[in-house]
Amino acid sequence: MIQSPLCALLGIEYPIFQGGMAWISDGKLAGAVSEAGGLGIISAMNADAEYLRGQIRIAREITEKPFGVNVMLMSPFADEVAKVVAEEKVPVVTTGAGNPSKYMKDWLAAGIRVIPVVASVSMARLVERVGASAVIAEGGESGGHIGELNTMALVPQVVSAVKIPVLAAGGIGDGRGVAASFMLGAVGVQLGTRFLVAKECGVHPNYKNKVLKANDIATVTTGKRLGHPVRSLRTPYSREYARLEYTDISDEELEKYGGGALYRAAVLGDEKTGCFLAGEIAGMVNKEQSAKEIIEEVFGEAESLLSGAAKWVK
Repeated sequence: MIQSPLCALLGIEYPIFQGGMAWISDGKLAGAVSEAGGLGIISAMNADAEYLRGQIRIAREITEKPFGVNVMLMSPFADEVAKVVAEEKVPVVTTGAGNPSKYMKDWLAAGIRVIPVVASVSMARLVERVGASAVIAEGGESGGHIGELNTMALVPQVVSAVKIPVLAAGGIGDGRGVAASFMLGAVGVQLGTRFLVAKECGVHPNYKNKVLKANDIATVTTGKRLGHPVRSLRTPYSREYARLEYTDISDEELEKYGGGALYRAAVLGDEKTGCFLAGEIAGMVNKEQSAKEIIEEVFGEAESLLSGAAKWVK
């Protein structure tokens, strides 16, 4: 069985996080992943404190094992959400879309392990200085908001730049990706797209079906014009967004066009006006499984690959 320093650091069985996906990663999914031995993560997204507190309670009804909350730092409710995770003493907080320094003192005082998602060496170094326990180096192959570097290039550079543990994310969907991540110097992985089709994931069936039917060129990146590129599945919505980026539409109108698109996909299953976020690995995700089955299969594959790796070295 694969063990890494991440397991001892967080008290988890497998060194795997389930990504915090807005409108998708709720208390039910997070609880199931944690109960299966990984670290489930609730997405605080743009929701308020009351919503998050409710999801934390749902997770605690499912599992007594550690779980986490992902705080989107650009959320208008970030201050109250940050307070809730401290009050609830959530074991782990992951962060995205900004600098978590503002909240670090209170989180660390509450005994929380803070593990930010980073897309560059500079951000990894910054969060290490303010007390992060580890970082998640996320490459541009991932779904949702993405950075410029891919996972293969980003992870080893972050590993070389910081002393804290590094998890790899972006383009990882099976045991091969996990094994490769360890070889790059990571101590664990974060998966998002693979967990979209977990049986415990409450995303709309249309969303799951799109991921299951995806192929290797099923995703597209939009939003570069506005400075925050996003990877999603190719749909009528994403194709129209990509077209609009090259017209004389104002930035304000373009921003407005994107409003509510993820909600329409994840909750309503709207295949025409919804934005179905997914990573490049979607083409390899072809079956619905329980969170436990996903984790056990992924690490079974990785263990087999790593144990036989010596055949390549003479």
